[in-house]
Formats: sequence, C-alpha cells, structure tokens
Amino acid sequence: MSTYAYRQAAGIRQALLDRRELALIDVREEADFATAHPLFAVNLPLSKLELEVRRRIPRFTTPLTVYDNGEGLAEIAVERLRSWGYQDVALLAEGLAGWRRSGGELFQDVNSASKAFGELVESVRHTPSLSAQEVQALIDSRQEVVIVDARRFDEYQTMSIPGSISVPGGELALRVESLTPSPQTPVIVNCAGRTRSIIGTPVADQRRRAKPGPCPAQWHYRLDAGRPDAGAPATAAIRSLLPRLRRPGR
Repeated sequence: MSTYAYRQAAGIRQALLDRRELALIDVREEADFATAHPLFAVNLPLSKLELEVRRRIPRFTTPLTVYDNGEGLAEIAVERLRSWGYQDVALLAEGLAGWRRSGGELFQDVNSASKAFGELVESVRHTPSLSAQEVQALIDSRQEVVIVDARRFDEYQTMSIPGSISVPGGELALRVESLTPSPQTPVIVNCAGRTRSIIGTPVADQRRRAKPGPCPAQWHYRLDAGRPDAGAPATAAIRSLLPRLRRPGR
C-alpha cells in the first residue's frame, strides 16, 4: 500500500509569502477548478497531467502539493508524478476542504491572479471602453476602425467579431501599426472577457504614440461586454461615438 506525505495549508501559504519555489496543483477538471480554488493553484487535470506537467513544471526537484475535493484524483496523481521522476510530491492535508477550514480564501473562475492584475491596470490607467452595442454601431455605420482580437488564435477561430483581426496579446506591440491605415484610425481591442483587452489597449496605445502623428490614449478602446449601458440603441451609440472618434479637422 502506498504511503503519502502531507502538507498543511498554513505551510503552503507561508511558503507563498516567503516566495519559495512550489507548485500547488489542482487535478480536477477545469469546470470544477473554476468553482473554487486557492489563488495561486495551477489547474492540471488528471486527464491531461501526463501531457502538460513537464512543460508547466520542468524541474523534478520542485516541491509539488496536489489536491482535489475528495474525488480520489489526488492520490492517483501523486503516484503518477512520482513515477515520472518528481522527487518531492505531497498531498494537501484534507484537500480543498482543508484549505477552506484553515481560513484560506477560495476564488472562482480561472486565471484569477492575472485577472486581478488586469483590474488593477484598469483602475490605474482608466482604460477607455466601448460596449458591444457601440462597437456594432460603428461597424454598421462603416466608420474607419480596426478591431483586434487579443486572444490566442485557437480561441479566435472558435468565435470572433466579424471583421476583427487575430493579434494575440504578445504580438500587439509588433503588429498594431501595420494594421492601421493611418495614425488617426481608432483601434478597438477585444478578448473573451476583459483582462487581455485591458492589458492590450495601453500596449497598442503606447506603441502608436512612439511614431509620428499624435495618437492620444482616448483613441484606443477595449470592448467591454459588461458595461451597464450595453443595451443602448445603435443609432444613439453612433451619434455619441462619432464626436469622440473624430479628430478636429477630419
């Protein structure tokens, strides 16, 4: 019978505060992970563990702590990780329930840390945004506008705004200038939620500012599907947007 080492939630939290190397691994499927997980846990479902773990955790000496929510997946994952050469593998004591009982905070959704960073950027940079209805109004009115999709190409292929261009986030700084007909062309950055567009909008703005021709920040927008005024009629959106999008003398 296999024996397992255990780590307490308090020890994991302290290791994170001390910036020690570790990996806290949730081996449930992504849908379950998204319902509740510690902030810095990484989701490596047992069904994909063999395919992803070496790429995500390349060092065999990294301390690994594995957990589930009582499904029995964590023990299987520990056995497999040991067989693949990982040298320091333990279970989180009492799993997700133990983390909760110890007072540890749980977060919903995926990529929680990066999304929190995006919200911080928006609060500091006051990133301008347009609702989905406002963007549709611009498309319908045939205004000169460039819509760039900052998601991965596979996400873009799944669904996208008609007429948008796939420019994964890391490529924005390299490609945004070549995609715009002139420095005066408004650029709208969209993604599936909001984080990548929040980050992508100032990236596009700063890149275009570095070249000849004024390009103030308000000429770069992110698409925000969660705006309270998302139901505004398209005709009203056109009337309110055009003064903001046109430069004097155009």
